Amino acid sequence: MDYQITLPSKPHVVSEEGTQGVYEIDSLYPGYGHTLGNSLRRIILSSLPGAAVTSVKIEDVQHEFATIDGVRESVMEILLNLKRVHFTLHGDDAQTIRLSVNGPKTVTAADFQLPTQVEIANPDQHICDIAGKTSFELEATIERGLGYVPREALTKEKVDIGTIALDATFTPIRRANYEVENMRVGDRTDFNRLRILIETNGTIAPREALERSIEMMIHQLKAIVGFQEGREDEALASSSAASADDESGKDSAKIKVEDLGLPARTASALTDAGIKTAAGLTRKSASALKELDGIGDKAVADIENALASIGLSLKGE
Repeated sequence: MDYQITLPSKPHVVSEEGTQGVYEIDSLYPGYGHTLGNSLRRIILSSLPGAAVTSVKIEDVQHEFATIDGVRESVMEILLNLKRVHFTLHGDDAQTIRLSVNGPKTVTAADFQLPTQVEIANPDQHICDIAGKTSFELEATIERGLGYVPREALTKEKVDIGTIALDATFTPIRRANYEVENMRVGDRTDFNRLRILIETNGTIAPREALERSIEMMIHQLKAIVGFQEGREDEALASSSAASADDESGKDSAKIKVEDLGLPARTASALTDAGIKTAAGLTRKSASALKELDGIGDKAVADIENALASIGLSLKGE
């Protein structure tokens, strides 16, 4: 009897239309359809990078609950429309985009002034409607990231007055589902066929999303291949190294203060304070040493460097 597991086929296209694609992987060993499908779906939804608006500054607007004279939409509605704009950011650095228009006008994403590193996948996205001769100026920051990040996590520092921080949905994936059905391989009818449906926001092709997710899975699995090899030997070597370090540490602790290579004035101040060995120094914190006569910031730095050179350190605060 042959116990070798049959390898699956490479993905093939069932259909591709715009931002949506359906792909199949055939000849999966029984049970592997759900194993592979669920793993790929989670990677597709959580681990593909994208770009999104993280903060906005609108002329003469202090907060998101305001309204603007001559603009039909409230600030909150404008922010929601901005979140629907799909950006492609080339590079990892944050970029600033600007909007400066005069009414009457229907403002869309195509009206943004973009740096060369930023592209918009849906330039027809509506932003707001301006009536009369009202001027409207807006500045937004575009950043790159993964998944969904609340604005509290994005704004680690206080933002300037008039800057509105936003929650960011970085993922370029709108939807990812899979289904598994049985198929015949040889005499068996319980092999799996995996069908994956992917819909993106237009900044990445669905086929590319699937390819990247497969590469990420392979990369993660390669990292743990052989994890168990030589574990006992490594533990023994680690234990031996730790024992050697302990012995070395004990010897270093016996070194006298005057033999640490410290400036004469510092060594004298330590000796006068009753600290005669490196072991005595390791029982003192930096703040405790500064309370001694003749010991300042520079002296403490010299002491820390001297101890570090023999593998020791001051007591933590």
